[in-house]
This record gives sequence, structure tokens and C-alpha cells, in this order.
Amino acid sequence: MPSQARDGDTRRLYLDLLKRCLTRLVFEEYEPVTDAPQPLFRRVERDPELREQGLDRPAEAETMIGLKRLDNLQACIENVLENSIPGDLIETGAWRGGAAIFMRAVLRAWADRERSIWVADSFEGLPKPSSERYPADEGDRHWTEDDLAVSLDVVKRNFERYGLLDEQVRFLVGSFADTLPSAPIERLAVLRLDGDMYESTIVALRALYPKLSVGGYVIVDDYGAVSGCEQAVDDFWIEEGIDADMKPIDWTGVYWQRLE
Repeated sequence: MPSQARDGDTRRLYLDLLKRCLTRLVFEEYEPVTDAPQPLFRRVERDPELREQGLDRPAEAETMIGLKRLDNLQACIENVLENSIPGDLIETGAWRGGAAIFMRAVLRAWADRERSIWVADSFEGLPKPSSERYPADEGDRHWTEDDLAVSLDVVKRNFERYGLLDEQVRFLVGSFADTLPSAPIERLAVLRLDGDMYESTIVALRALYPKLSVGGYVIVDDYGAVSGCEQAVDDFWIEEGIDADMKPIDWTGVYWQRLE
């Protein structure tokens, strides 16, 4: 077998296994028994189909986005690598870091030593809605969900677990309004948005889309799941006069390629 074919097979096997590790489809999951008199854990019953589709919230897995959205992320990154589309990769809204860890893994598998992975998050959970400024977020309850608050230290440890925390991983800590407009990013090739809310989505698009290279990709995790996110994307398209082919990934995710 030619060396290039072997390299491709090794890359595919590594990335496929990593996707199943990050979603915990290859492991059992356990959660603490909170009312036990001493430390005790119980196995979590789960539906593999829901996990594959990103339709549940894992007890231990580093990502909840499911295999289809990870497959799409891989395809977008590999396309910009194969076509030499310039720019870094960013995820806005990281949770436990799983998607960003996978982004770094794809660069490692392709021996790309130039691009950075940017991980933008408050690492304190989602903000209370600013409904006066962003009416679409009125009533949004994401800020009440404590398990969405994952600290920077935990995310860094998750990167370390897979041997993927290095100088190519860079963190933007704080609210998107504070960090993204002034982020020291020159150019992007992949922009993955996972901020759930209207505010998080529109702020990220306004700050980062101008840095996206022609031929690069925008991936929106929550378009089909959160009406505020959908409205933010639709409003931004109108603002910028975007004429692109928005494609569905699964029940919630969408993506498009910047062509001009």
C-alpha cells in the first residue's frame, strides 16, 4: 500500500476513534450519587442513537454535539487544509471543550503546525439575557443551567487528557462582547458558533465573520434548537447581504461556505 494511503487510513482511524471517545460512545458513563453517605457512582443508562445525534446531555463526555456534527466539523477543516484556505480555527462556546479538542486533533492528524485553535468562552456558563438590547433572548433560561458552566481549568485538563494542549491552543476568557472584537486573530478558516443565544451568536458573527477567508466555513450549532440563535443568523445575513448555500448538518446544526 502506498505511504500516502496508509497515512490517510491511520488519520481516519485516529479521528474516528477520537470522536467516539469524546462522545463516550465507546465507554460507559458514571455519575455521582448525590445522596449517598460516602462517594458513590452509578452507571448512566443512555440511548446510543440519541448520543450519536447530539440529543442528550452527557454525564462525562467532553462534547454533546453528536457524531454528525463532529463529522461535519472534520469535513470542513479537512477541506480548508486540502485547499490551503488561510486562517485559524475558532469555537465560540466550548462547554467541556470536546469540539475544540477535536479541531486540534484534526490539525495534529494532518501535521499542521501553523494554525491556532481559539477557544472562546466565559467558562462561567451563559449570561443572563439582555432582553432590552436583544429582545430575542427574552425568557432564555440557559443562564440557570449550572452544568453549562465549565471552568477553564477543567477544559484545559480535558485537552491534556488527549495530549492536545499545546502552544497551538489559545483561550479567550470572558464575555464575547469583551473578548471577540479585540481578539488578536488575523484570519479564520473555520468559525464554529455554539453560544446558544441571540446575543452570543450575533456578537460572534459581527466580530469574526469579517476575518473569515473566502473558502472558509461558518458552522452554527444551535440554529435549529434555539430560536434566538436562528434569528441572530438570519438578521446577520440580512445585515451583510450574504448569499450563500446554508446546508443542514442534522436536526439543529447548519453550515455554509464563504464564497465572496
